[in-house]
Amino acid sequence: MDGKSSSNTAGKPIRCRAVIARKPREPLVIEEVIVAAPKPREVRIKIICTSLCHSDINYWKLERSPAIFPRILGHEAIGVVESVGEGVHEVVEGDTVIPMFLPDCGECADCLSKKSNLCSKYPFHCTPWVGRDETSRFTDMNGETLYHFLFVSSFSEYTVVEVARVIKVDPAIPANRGCLLSCGVSTGVGAAWKAANVETGTTVAIFGLGAIGLAVAEGARLCGAKRIIGVDVNQDKFEIGKKFGVTDFVNPRNIGDKTVSQVIIEMTDGGADYCFECVGLTSLVHEAYAASRKGWGKTVILGVDQPEAMLTLSSFEVLHSGKSIMGSLFGGLKPKSDIPVLIKRCMDKELQLDAFVTHEVEFEDINKAFDLLLQGKSIRCVIWMKE
Repeated sequence: MDGKSSSNTAGKPIRCRAVIARKPREPLVIEEVIVAAPKPREVRIKIICTSLCHSDINYWKLERSPAIFPRILGHEAIGVVESVGEGVHEVVEGDTVIPMFLPDCGECADCLSKKSNLCSKYPFHCTPWVGRDETSRFTDMNGETLYHFLFVSSFSEYTVVEVARVIKVDPAIPANRGCLLSCGVSTGVGAAWKAANVETGTTVAIFGLGAIGLAVAEGARLCGAKRIIGVDVNQDKFEIGKKFGVTDFVNPRNIGDKTVSQVIIEMTDGGADYCFECVGLTSLVHEAYAASRKGWGKTVILGVDQPEAMLTLSSFEVLHSGKSIMGSLFGGLKPKSDIPVLIKRCMDKELQLDAFVTHEVEFEDINKAFDLLLQGKSIRCVIWMKE
């Protein structure tokens, strides 16, 4: 089935419900919206469930560019293909799919290489549009344009996504677990598995035990790390972290005059083999780099700081320490080949997705999901759409 669909709604606009962020920091509102038919190389998806990520919160709070309103947020989801646009042959109506913010075209030099997951045909940037043509597929009932978020906009009963950002997955995966693999959990697990290539018996230090940091711990555990040190100002995160393999804990507020890097160097007799910055603070990147072992220590940056934030590293130290530092978007994962591997590991009971889901709510209660995350009470809250 190439660009065809047997559904009664194929090729027609769909009227459905969506959650709209109309102004920064104000409660989201559920409204009826119009979702246009998919254009060539696009897929319209009926969302089954979605989960809330800190990136949704950050953009909801943001009052300057790249903020834009009104907008349909959401980018962690799983759904079923309702119809496809012209030229789509990768998926057909009825397929279970996970939409992705990161593309995987399978054609460019980067996508064909094992060394990169940064597609050059569809470069990642924070656009408010569905894709390259800079148009929206959403309008409200007054005809006003509603902007997209990270190419997914899953806080809608239906959404339109480029096929390069759609992964066909095993329908046996529970929807309230599969949706987690769109962003945070995959990013953290992938950072340990792919970006850092953590080895058996090594020592890992994780700066920030939010969802991504905990996912790094889970990934490091799966890779066979001997020691996983969690760093967080919330003491409760140690008990939570133990579920994901965290063996040691450092609270920066409880170490006196010492720096976190000094404590980790003492704990590990020289520094951690792998350090991960999962908060998005340059000060923590510096601490993570300082805490990594000379000769082979690797620091992986996962947190998102302000665009103008700058790192200042001593050229002398970089040269003489032999350590490395790298950024890792989506944990270095190539979506269309690596996400199915994570799904299999989940189905085989190796990857512990259950532990990440602390709350589940109905679509109508999405503001409760925001409150739980803002209060630090949830790791991931799954939001169910009604049939």
